[in-house]
Amino acid sequence: MDFEYKGKTIRVVQGDITKIKVDAIVNAANSGLRGGGGVDGATHRAGGPTIMEECRKIGGCPTGFAVITGAGNLSAKHVIHAVGPVWYGGKSGEADLLRKAYESSLDLADGHDLKSIAFPSISTGVYGFPIEEAAPIAIKAVLRHLEGKTGLKEVQFVLFSQPDYDLYLDKMKGILHTKAQ
Repeated sequence: MDFEYKGKTIRVVQGDITKIKVDAIVNAANSGLRGGGGVDGATHRAGGPTIMEECRKIGGCPTGFAVITGAGNLSAKHVIHAVGPVWYGGKSGEADLLRKAYESSLDLADGHDLKSIAFPSISTGVYGFPIEEAAPIAIKAVLRHLEGKTGLKEVQFVLFSQPDYDLYLDKMKGILHTKAQ
Protein backbone atom coordinates (compact mmCIF):
# COMPACT_ATOMS: atom_id res chain seq x y z
CA MET A 1 0.00 0.00 0.00
CA ASP A 2 1.27 3.47 -0.89
CA PHE A 3 1.21 6.58 1.27
CA GLU A 4 2.13 10.11 0.21
CA TYR A 5 4.10 12.19 2.70
CA LYS A 6 5.74 15.58 2.04
CA GLY A 7 5.58 14.89 -1.70
CA LYS A 8 7.33 11.52 -1.30
CA THR A 9 6.00 7.97 -1.55
CA ILE A 10 6.17 5.53 1.34
CA ARG A 11 5.27 2.01 0.32
CA VAL A 12 4.50 -0.92 2.62
CA VAL A 13 5.02 -4.17 0.73
CA GLN A 14 4.90 -7.86 1.55
CA GLY A 15 7.61 -9.76 -0.28
CA ASP A 16 11.27 -10.62 -0.69
CA ILE A 17 13.47 -7.53 -0.31
CA THR A 18 16.15 -9.05 -2.56
CA LYS A 19 13.73 -8.80 -5.50
CA ILE A 20 12.76 -5.14 -4.98
CA LYS A 21 13.85 -2.71 -7.71
CA VAL A 22 15.16 0.37 -5.90
CA ASP A 23 18.43 2.26 -5.80
CA ALA A 24 19.35 0.54 -2.50
CA ILE A 25 18.03 -2.22 -0.34
CA VAL A 26 18.92 -2.20 3.33
CA ASN A 27 20.40 -5.38 4.74
CA ALA A 28 19.91 -6.15 8.43
CA ALA A 29 23.60 -6.87 8.99
CA ASN A 30 25.74 -7.93 11.93
CA SER A 31 28.59 -5.73 13.15
CA GLY A 32 31.22 -7.96 11.53
CA LEU A 33 29.49 -7.72 8.13
CA ARG A 34 30.01 -11.48 7.90
CA GLY A 35 26.65 -12.52 6.51
CA GLY A 36 24.26 -14.61 8.52
CA GLY A 37 20.65 -15.75 8.52
CA GLY A 38 17.39 -14.02 7.70
CA VAL A 39 17.60 -10.92 5.51
CA ASP A 40 21.40 -10.90 5.77
CA GLY A 41 21.76 -14.43 4.45
CA ALA A 42 19.16 -13.88 1.73
CA THR A 43 20.91 -10.69 0.58
CA HIS A 44 24.29 -12.38 0.29
CA ARG A 45 22.85 -15.47 -1.43
CA ALA A 46 20.89 -13.45 -3.98
CA GLY A 47 23.58 -10.82 -4.50
CA GLY A 48 26.49 -13.19 -4.92
CA PRO A 49 30.06 -13.11 -3.60
CA THR A 50 30.99 -9.55 -4.62
CA ILE A 51 28.91 -8.13 -1.76
CA MET A 52 30.85 -10.20 0.79
CA GLU A 53 34.14 -9.20 -0.84
CA GLU A 54 33.24 -5.52 -0.36
CA CYS A 55 32.10 -6.18 3.22
CA ARG A 56 35.43 -7.83 4.02
CA LYS A 57 37.28 -4.75 2.74
CA ILE A 58 35.16 -2.50 4.97
CA GLY A 59 35.80 -4.83 7.91
CA GLY A 60 32.91 -4.04 10.21
CA CYS A 61 30.30 -1.56 11.33
CA PRO A 62 29.22 -0.57 14.86
CA THR A 63 25.68 -1.10 16.08
CA GLY A 64 23.47 1.84 15.18
CA PHE A 65 25.36 2.64 11.98
CA ALA A 66 25.39 1.54 8.35
CA VAL A 67 27.81 1.10 5.45
CA ILE A 68 27.17 0.84 1.72
CA THR A 69 28.38 -1.61 -0.93
CA GLY A 70 27.50 -2.52 -4.47
CA ALA A 71 24.58 -4.88 -4.97
CA GLY A 72 26.19 -7.69 -6.93
CA ASN A 73 23.49 -9.65 -8.77
CA LEU A 74 20.55 -7.86 -7.12
CA SER A 75 18.15 -5.56 -8.98
CA ALA A 76 19.16 -2.72 -6.65
CA LYS A 77 22.26 -0.64 -7.34
CA HIS A 78 23.51 -0.70 -3.74
CA VAL A 79 23.16 -2.56 -0.47
CA ILE A 80 23.16 -0.51 2.71
CA HIS A 81 24.22 -2.77 5.58
CA ALA A 82 22.55 -1.44 8.74
CA VAL A 83 23.52 -2.90 12.09
CA GLY A 84 20.60 -2.89 14.48
CA PRO A 85 20.76 -3.82 18.14
CA VAL A 86 20.20 -7.14 19.80
CA TRP A 87 17.18 -6.90 22.12
CA TYR A 88 18.11 -7.10 25.81
CA GLY A 89 14.69 -6.22 27.19
CA GLY A 90 14.64 -2.58 26.14
CA LYS A 91 16.74 -1.18 28.96
CA SER A 92 20.09 -1.06 27.13
CA GLY A 93 19.45 1.75 24.65
CA GLU A 94 18.05 -0.56 21.98
CA ALA A 95 15.41 1.91 20.75
CA ASP A 96 17.98 4.66 20.25
CA LEU A 97 20.39 2.32 18.46
CA LEU A 98 17.64 1.08 16.17
CA ARG A 99 16.61 4.65 15.31
CA LYS A 100 20.25 5.49 14.58
CA ALA A 101 20.57 2.47 12.25
CA TYR A 102 17.63 3.76 10.19
CA GLU A 103 18.95 7.34 10.24
CA SER A 104 22.43 6.22 9.20
CA SER A 105 20.94 4.27 6.28
CA LEU A 106 18.91 7.27 5.14
CA ASP A 107 21.93 9.56 5.43
CA LEU A 108 23.99 7.15 3.30
CA ALA A 109 21.22 7.12 0.68
CA ASP A 110 21.32 10.91 0.51
CA GLY A 111 25.12 10.94 0.48
CA HIS A 112 25.03 8.75 -2.63
CA ASP A 113 22.21 10.72 -4.34
CA LEU A 114 19.82 7.77 -4.21
CA LYS A 115 16.15 8.31 -5.03
CA SER A 116 14.68 5.08 -3.63
CA ILE A 117 15.42 2.77 -0.72
CA ALA A 118 13.81 -0.37 0.72
CA PHE A 119 14.03 -1.40 4.38
CA PRO A 120 13.37 -4.73 6.06
CA SER A 121 12.27 -4.72 9.68
CA ILE A 122 15.75 -4.33 11.20
CA SER A 123 16.55 -6.30 14.39
CA THR A 124 13.14 -8.01 14.65
CA GLY A 125 14.28 -11.44 13.53
CA VAL A 126 17.07 -13.31 15.26
CA TYR A 127 18.04 -10.14 17.22
CA GLY A 128 14.69 -10.40 19.02
CA PHE A 129 13.55 -6.74 18.96
CA PRO A 130 9.73 -6.86 19.31
CA ILE A 131 8.28 -5.78 15.98
CA GLU A 132 5.44 -3.94 17.74
CA GLU A 133 8.06 -1.60 19.21
CA ALA A 134 10.44 -1.58 16.24
CA ALA A 135 7.90 -0.60 13.56
CA PRO A 136 7.03 2.84 15.02
CA ILE A 137 10.74 3.61 15.49
CA ALA A 138 11.42 2.77 11.84
CA ILE A 139 8.40 4.67 10.51
CA LYS A 140 9.06 7.78 12.59
CA ALA A 141 12.75 7.84 11.58
CA VAL A 142 11.73 7.75 7.92
CA LEU A 143 9.06 10.43 8.34
CA ARG A 144 11.50 12.74 10.16
CA HIS A 145 14.03 12.26 7.37
CA LEU A 146 11.48 13.02 4.66
CA GLU A 147 10.58 16.26 6.47
CA GLY A 148 14.14 17.51 5.95
CA LYS A 149 16.25 18.11 2.88
CA THR A 150 16.49 14.79 1.04
CA GLY A 151 16.73 13.57 -2.52
CA LEU A 152 14.79 10.43 -1.69
CA LYS A 153 11.51 10.15 -3.58
CA GLU A 154 10.46 6.70 -2.39
CA VAL A 155 10.94 4.66 0.77
CA GLN A 156 9.66 1.11 1.02
CA PHE A 157 9.17 -1.10 4.04
CA VAL A 158 9.37 -4.68 2.74
CA LEU A 159 8.02 -7.28 5.15
CA PHE A 160 8.41 -10.96 4.48
CA SER A 161 5.40 -12.30 6.40
CA GLN A 162 1.73 -11.33 6.25
CA PRO A 163 1.52 -10.63 10.02
CA ASP A 164 4.55 -8.30 9.85
CA TYR A 165 3.08 -6.55 6.79
CA ASP A 166 -0.27 -6.11 8.55
CA LEU A 167 1.42 -4.70 11.66
CA TYR A 168 3.51 -2.18 9.68
CA LEU A 169 0.45 -1.13 7.71
CA ASP A 170 -1.54 -0.53 10.91
CA LYS A 171 1.35 1.39 12.53
CA MET A 172 1.85 3.51 9.40
CA LYS A 173 -1.84 4.43 9.24
CA GLY A 174 -1.90 5.29 12.94
CA ILE A 175 1.24 7.43 12.87
CA LEU A 176 0.21 9.32 9.74
CA HIS A 177 -3.27 9.88 11.17
CA THR A 178 -1.74 11.34 14.33
CA LYS A 179 0.58 13.62 12.30
CA ALA A 180 -2.39 14.86 10.22
CA GLN A 181 -4.20 16.13 13.33
